[in-house]
Formats: sequence, structure tokens, C-alpha cells
Amino acid sequence: MDATEPAAQPTLDQYEKLAEDVASACNSGSTEALRRLEDYYKPRHPLTADEIRERTRQQLSRLSGAKHPATEISVDDARLIVAHSHGFESWSKLAEYIAAMNQPHSSVSRFESAVEAVITGDLTTLKALLHKNPELIGARSMRSHHATLLHYVGANGVEDYRQKTPRNAVEVAKLLLEAGADVNSMADMYRGSTTLGLVATSVHPMVAGVQIPLLELLLEHGARIDDPGQSAVNGCLANGRGEAAAFLAERGARLDLEGAAGVGRLDVVRRFFNDDSSLKENATPEQLRSAFAWACQFGRTEVVEFLLHTGFEMNTRLRHDGQTGLHWAAYGGHAETVELLLNRGAAVDARDETYEGTALEWALYGWGEGAPEATRGDYYRVVALLVSAGATADPAWLAHPYREKLGEKVQADTSMLSALKGEMPE
Repeated sequence: MDATEPAAQPTLDQYEKLAEDVASACNSGSTEALRRLEDYYKPRHPLTADEIRERTRQQLSRLSGAKHPATEISVDDARLIVAHSHGFESWSKLAEYIAAMNQPHSSVSRFESAVEAVITGDLTTLKALLHKNPELIGARSMRSHHATLLHYVGANGVEDYRQKTPRNAVEVAKLLLEAGADVNSMADMYRGSTTLGLVATSVHPMVAGVQIPLLELLLEHGARIDDPGQSAVNGCLANGRGEAAAFLAERGARLDLEGAAGVGRLDVVRRFFNDDSSLKENATPEQLRSAFAWACQFGRTEVVEFLLHTGFEMNTRLRHDGQTGLHWAAYGGHAETVELLLNRGAAVDARDETYEGTALEWALYGWGEGAPEATRGDYYRVVALLVSAGATADPAWLAHPYREKLGEKVQADTSMLSALKGEMPE
């Protein structure tokens, strides 16, 4: 469960009552407790007693290391869940935070005010706070991610309600860097992240149109691209940030087989293969599967063609949902890649192993509800190509409660209805 924004002057008693509701919902299935939890956490879908019980036990298992948590949820268990849902490592940390927030001039309350200025783009307030409290530039959040103010520019890995990117985020970041922020400082989300890594993998800076300018600014101030044991390009690709991946590759980021495939660097991809099309020792079959997935997902048609030429099986099931390359190409709206795969005999009605959707259904989902970067694809042509190859859309799949809005959007779009008849767009 992801917490909503806390009250301006929170009290520990509020969170005690929340913990009591968690315990009550888990142990007795209290409908009143469930209603109050829904009002507070505002989940995407209504909670059931069984669902919150299972979620809570899974979370307790992760937090405590116990494989089989007790059937009954104790008050201390519920407190830990509530603390963790607000980003704190323990109940005592949450209590310490609340006490500090109720002291108007505490270092914690000043830091939280500065965070609000960062995520809203309030340069006037941020300048005033830094001028009066220069130590804020190196201060860290009390939450378990321990982010600095600069990390909040990444809109990633911090509390959900603060994952925002103002239009002037570049100016905010510049102010923080000129005030002495450490551009390579690590925060503790995702097992260790720099601001560059957060910006590069976050959807929010991309939607705001400032992702690349932010990355440029961070690099100008000495940000390192790759950390030991990590690949910035692969991190971008895994999060659907193809443009950021390509940008960092151009700036000298480390490229392995999968990263090179995802950014379309066929010249680098070739270096991982012997003359007989077998893999060299510096690449693995798992990397090859990821390379094919990302080449399809990001429409790197030349790379897809090369990998098929090496003998890679086109209908291989890929991570994490057992989808095929055709699913990924369709989801991204990459008509040229879809056409190549269909011409090579890709299984047009294969269903992925998690959502049980076909490539056509993935294309419709990408068009209607996919990631923002996917909206640039040529979906009408992709759908027409798939239908012409024999694909059909299952009405029951579109009518699923989670996809009702998508079904309505399809019915309201004459171009998509034409594409579903196999008619190519003009």
C-alpha cells in the first residue's frame, strides 16, 4: 500500500488508528476497517479482506525475513506495515519523524519544506530556505530512501505523492547544484541510486519534457553515467525509457549485448557474435533473449533482423510475462518491426503467459493505455498488419472490467475500427 500525503501536523494517534484498522481488516475482515483503509490509501481497485490479508503477510515476510508469518496479525506487525507504507524503516522512525514535524523550526520540518519547493518548482521559496539554512543542501530525508533534495528532482523512488516533475525542473536542479549539491551522491532506493540514474529511468521528467535537458545538466556538473555493477542504459530500457537510453549511449555509457540491441547499435551487437553466429564468451543466452526483447520493444528493426539471422528463435518466450518479440513490437507501435516479424512467420495469435493477451491485444493496450513513450508509435498500421495476418481481438478481453475504458476508446475511434478490419491507414 502506498501512503497518501500526511497531514501538515500529523499525530502518532492517527497512525495508531490506521494500524488498528490494518490488524482488524486482516484478522476479522472488518468491513468498516476496510472502508477506512480504502479512504486513506485510495487503492486503484477496491480492497477485499483476503487481498489485504495476503498483501500484509507478503510484506511482513519481506520485512521480517520470516517465510511463514503468523496467521494472526499483531499490533506490532500492523505498526510495521503502516510505517513501511509511509517510507519508514520502523515504527520508532515514524514516531520520531512525527515528533520532529510538529516542531516548526526543526531540521526535519525545514527539509520537508525544501522538498515541497523542489517538487513544485517554487524557486523563490527554495532560494530563501537555502540562503537561511545552507546545511539543507546536504541534508537527507528521514525516510528509508534517505534522499537529498537533488534526488527528489528525479521523481523516482521517493514517496509516490512526491513523484512530480515541474516544468522548471532544470532550473531547480541548477539551483541545487550551484548551492553545492553532490551530483554523484547515492540515495538508498533501488539498492543505491544517483540523481542521474533516477532521472534517466523515471517517467515523470519524460512526460514533462525535461528528461534529456536534466541529464545534460547533470553530466555538465560531473555526474557519472555508470556505477560499478550497474548499466545505466539497461536500467533505462528496463523502465521503458528508450530515449534516455539512447542519449546515455551516445554520451559513452557502457553497452553490453542487450543494451546495444535496445538502443539500435548494430555495430556493437555484431561484436558479441563469432563468424559462425554463435555467441562469444562475453555474452550469455539470457542477454541474447533480453537483446531480442528490447530490440523489438524499441523498434530496432535492423537489430531484430540480424538476431534472427543468427538463428534466434522468433517465438521464444521472453521475460517477464512469457511474451514474444511480436508482442513487444506491437505494444510499442513499431510497424516496421511488426511487418518484419510477420513476414518471417511470427505466431500471430500466441498469448503471453501472464495477461493472456495476443500481440494485437498488446497493440491495443499500448495505443490506449501504454507508457507515454509508446504513444509515438504507428498503432493503426500495426493493428491493420496484425489483422491482415489473421489476428483477431477477443471481445471478452476488451470487455474485462480493467479494460472497459480501452474498449470504449476503441469504439469511439473510427481509424482504429478501420484498422481492426485490416484497412491500412492512408
